[in-house]
Amino acid sequence: MSVSSRRSSGEDLDELESVSWYHYDLSRHAAEALLLSNGVDGSFLLRNSNKGPDCFALSVRAKDSVKHFHVRRQFGKYSFGFNEFPSLQDFCSHLANQPLLGSDTGNLIVLRFPYPRQVEEPSIYETVCVHTAMQTGRHENDLVPNAPSLGTKEGYLVKQGAIIKNWKQRWFTLNRNELKYFKDKMFVEPIRTLDLTECSAVQFDYSQERVNCFCLVFPERTFYLCAKSGAEADEWIKILRWKLSQIKKGR
Repeated sequence: MSVSSRRSSGEDLDELESVSWYHYDLSRHAAEALLLSNGVDGSFLLRNSNKGPDCFALSVRAKDSVKHFHVRRQFGKYSFGFNEFPSLQDFCSHLANQPLLGSDTGNLIVLRFPYPRQVEEPSIYETVCVHTAMQTGRHENDLVPNAPSLGTKEGYLVKQGAIIKNWKQRWFTLNRNELKYFKDKMFVEPIRTLDLTECSAVQFDYSQERVNCFCLVFPERTFYLCAKSGAEADEWIKILRWKLSQIKKGR
């Protein structure tokens, strides 16, 4: 995502870009998986919130779950809990002093380790179990009770053939930088393995006269896939785009 697209309306976020643990538009799901897979108890990061252009979320790992706390920016001041800080520097200094935060379970969390945004993809995503923390005031639609492990996903998609443009259901698995598809779920050997390091884009597609369709653009071919629902297609697109962004960071 370009720097210009990270701006909040009416506010310039240049100063936040200097904060190494500010992760821009990192999603709630991705923040949880990153902290659980590659962080430790007390790891934390700041990200944009979907509650508004001047709203942020401080995501903190607390043992085997991740808690999220609201941060609000207004007229250059930062509101966090019952505290208001006149500048970004004061806000960061407060966090650097390891304050204790109260979670929804009543436990105290110590902020110990800022999680930098420039981190290579950890090698243990395959075993990560994502937990979604209930937070007072959150809408039930914001919760992801059965979120998949970050970096891995599997499920049935309908794929368009390369030569004969018919559509067939295939079983897909996503693991690190490889997207494999099989004739069916019980087959061991994949029909093909797609190397995501060669993929240039993942996007919704409306050219195939099919619903819930998206495509993966490779140098030699564009793959057209359809999910069973719009939500499922959106989930595939989000995780694949996240993969591509991590690949670009590593280049």
